[in-house]
Amino acid sequence: MSDNRPPTQRYIRLYVTAAFPCSYLPNRFARSQVAEPAASIDADNYGELVRAGFRRSGRFTYRPRCDSCQACIPVRVPVHQFRPDRSQRRAIRRHGSLISRNLPLVFSDEHYALYIRYQQARHSGGSMDEDDEDQYREYLLQSGVDTRLVEFRTPDSTLVMVSVIDVLDDGLSAVYTFFEPDLPGGSLGTYGILWQIRMCQVLGLDYLYLGYWIEEARSMRYKSNFRPLEQRIDGQWIPLKD
Repeated sequence: MSDNRPPTQRYIRLYVTAAFPCSYLPNRFARSQVAEPAASIDADNYGELVRAGFRRSGRFTYRPRCDSCQACIPVRVPVHQFRPDRSQRRAIRRHGSLISRNLPLVFSDEHYALYIRYQQARHSGGSMDEDDEDQYREYLLQSGVDTRLVEFRTPDSTLVMVSVIDVLDDGLSAVYTFFEPDLPGGSLGTYGILWQIRMCQVLGLDYLYLGYWIEEARSMRYKSNFRPLEQRIDGQWIPLKD
């Protein structure tokens, strides 16, 4: 008898972690549902997991599975419907001269120093601002799927931004981006997302997966600026309303 279940259901097991303090909402505890074994997650079933609302952190592929909270909403941009607004067009003009380069997932002292500056300026006290080199490697440079590390430099070769991006069969998944926090003019984070949207369009891919959006979390609100935006609710991708 043939097994007609999707590959993820045939080969991947899911387990729920113990409760831990939520990173985004104060005075709450979270749990994650983790896909195992990590070695069995390849390009095909990883794409299926992302479409089911999972994210990747190093070798771990997970999604929130909290006891009494559903605040974390997976979101994605249908890139062929996207049109930048006025402020996003300004970001494109401001940073359009940046030179991007794809690199292998290898450690760079320059990248790590930028990562620490970013964490200390934007996420001070959030534990990641104290990441050592091994923690940085485990978080961003460990991957069992098709992952690109893209650095962005000014025309005079100054490093200003690094993005880690997973390539799926239907889109790109924005794993993490960090940038120079003191660059005059700002909007580098916005430009990073716009660049990834453009790459999806160039590659003929349909979606940019942005991970989770939490309405109550200020640090997540920027994602709702990229419209139209779809959210995954009750197993279905539907438009995120204003």
